[in-house]
Amino acid sequence: MKKIGIIAAMEEEKNAIKSIMKNIKEIKIYELIFIEGTINERECVLVESGVGKVNSSRTTQLMIDKYDIEYVINIGSAGSATNELKIGDVIIGKRIVQHDFDITAFGHKKGYISNIGECIKSDELLIKKFEEVIKKMQDKNMNIKIGTIATGDIFCTDIKMKDKINKKFNADAIEMEAGSIAQVCYLDKIPFIILRSISDNPDGKNEITFEQFLELASKRCAEILKKFI
Repeated sequence: MKKIGIIAAMEEEKNAIKSIMKNIKEIKIYELIFIEGTINERECVLVESGVGKVNSSRTTQLMIDKYDIEYVINIGSAGSATNELKIGDVIIGKRIVQHDFDITAFGHKKGYISNIGECIKSDELLIKKFEEVIKKMQDKNMNIKIGTIATGDIFCTDIKMKDKINKKFNADAIEMEAGSIAQVCYLDKIPFIILRSISDNPDGKNEITFEQFLELASKRCAEILKKFI
């Protein structure tokens, strides 16, 4: 049976998912620990990629090469890029962009990637299923938005940068791995979806709120994932 691939960037995000897994077995590949197990009797493989686009793209390709993956779920935290999303809210990435990819010198828009385009879209069926699950949870403290996630190799703390990314890409959230995971899945023809809980709001001091609310964001994603599977 094909496995569900789950990729988290950080230890806290990984541990929240691992806590809902059973029948766990760990395999080490090139210093990455792939955690095989089941969630609600469904076979899954979980891995912590590390932060940033190179780490996450490397990990995604290794997972696809090693395992027979049905689809990939990238879970974790993100910073809000819009007033519509507060800490603890959830963003499902319909459009994934890379805000730091720049070949405008060759006549392309900011974020355009050769042989890819201006954005990559998550699997429509997975989006619909996740949306249904979250709505059924009926958590009044959790707003859900289906929108655009912007990826770049920088932890955004600057308000002007946040506003610029929001305006240029119509971005709802900002983080550091989704774009590269999406790109690898797109090129390998593997369905994927990005699920992020908001942990901070770039305001010049958000590294403090990020540390404070990372665990909340991680647990929220694990809770949603468990109900989804």
